[in-house]
Amino acid sequence: MILAAAQVDTGDTAWLLAATALVLLMTPGLALFYGGMVRTKSVLNMLMMSFVSIALVTVVWLAAGYSLAFGKDAGGGLIGGLEHVGMAGLGPDSVQGTVPTLLFATFQLTFAIITAALVSGAIADRAKFAAWLVFVPVWALLVYVPVAHWVWGPGGWILEHLGALDFAGGLPVEITSGASGLALCLVLGPRLGFKKDAMRPHNLPMVMLGAGLLWFGWFGFNAGSALGANGLAAAAFLNTLAAGCTGLLGWLFVEQRRDGHPTTLGAASGAVAGLVAITPSCGSVSLLGALVVGLAAGVVCSYAVGWKFKWNYDDSLDVVGVHLVGGVIGTLLIGVFAAESMTGSTEGLLYGGGLAQLGRQLVAVVAVGAYAFLVTYGIAKLLDRTMGLRATEEQEHTGLDLTVHAETAYDHGVLGHGAPVSSSPVPSAQKAKTQA
Repeated sequence: MILAAAQVDTGDTAWLLAATALVLLMTPGLALFYGGMVRTKSVLNMLMMSFVSIALVTVVWLAAGYSLAFGKDAGGGLIGGLEHVGMAGLGPDSVQGTVPTLLFATFQLTFAIITAALVSGAIADRAKFAAWLVFVPVWALLVYVPVAHWVWGPGGWILEHLGALDFAGGLPVEITSGASGLALCLVLGPRLGFKKDAMRPHNLPMVMLGAGLLWFGWFGFNAGSALGANGLAAAAFLNTLAAGCTGLLGWLFVEQRRDGHPTTLGAASGAVAGLVAITPSCGSVSLLGALVVGLAAGVVCSYAVGWKFKWNYDDSLDVVGVHLVGGVIGTLLIGVFAAESMTGSTEGLLYGGGLAQLGRQLVAVVAVGAYAFLVTYGIAKLLDRTMGLRATEEQEHTGLDLTVHAETAYDHGVLGHGAPVSSSPVPSAQKAKTQA
């Protein structure tokens, strides 16, 4: 809804400007997190998949994505209208609530960006970069945008008709990216050597740095979703910190009991799992609820990442095990721990609200998960049959950094992977420079 420019609140605007920058920083943080988790031969390719998502999603969002997600409902609560195509009618004097509409649109854009980038973790080491460049804008328009309208857009059916709650993106971001990642990795098939070769993270300090940047940016992600500098933002901020901590501790507890060793990768993954789960619920649960949500995600997700070996789907960097499973946990537990002091009206099962809200949350989870999976599977199949979705076996063996980008992340190239730098298709000028 566009209000008078005089209703802009400078404090709310300043906070949302900062929050928008924080959320944008999450995508480079994710790039480092994912980049450290792959082998040396595909580090740059992993970084590029995240960074190029910033550019691709931004163009799509400004062209039509924002209008379709947050424009006036075009009917049935399924998609927005076209009144803001090309950001038409959204000048500097337009206001959304107490902040400029252009700022609100940019804030929501950063959510769309990182959701697309998250999907890339499921197909690390084996996807064609050219196919990724086509997949991202198509997926953003056909999958992310409709779900964002359902959950947050005016007239969206999940928001206004179903009554399910999602404060900061458990449905549009976490469950959508996780279900889409599952569809993509099923179409692509497993990596060469899956379940046979060791595919350990090549740089755990990079993983920890990426996790730290994600955690830092997550305060903008969750507390910024209050769209104002207020008490709700403060509560969401504290809940985010608390859940990240209990997620980390829960994962380490499982590792210690199961494997005898608490690991740095486990610490980073546990913190992310807790943050994923608190994303939908940070504005609905009390501090006690946040602690439980984070702990539940850390424990359950630490087991869920191993499901891929049992069921033979190669989710390379555990997008399914962390983001899909964590998102489901956080979204469903709103129905258990929602507190009236946070929501203003809705109460969860634990506070005497009965099973009704839990049922609404379950319907939303199933609907969004199924939609994201099926549409993504269709997009992936179409791309695979037209331009090919998977890199060649030679490219995958040598590494996508050299074969696609003609670069290496480190001076020693791809040590340990059976392909010396001189045997790769590096331009002659670069070879001469290396030899010199």
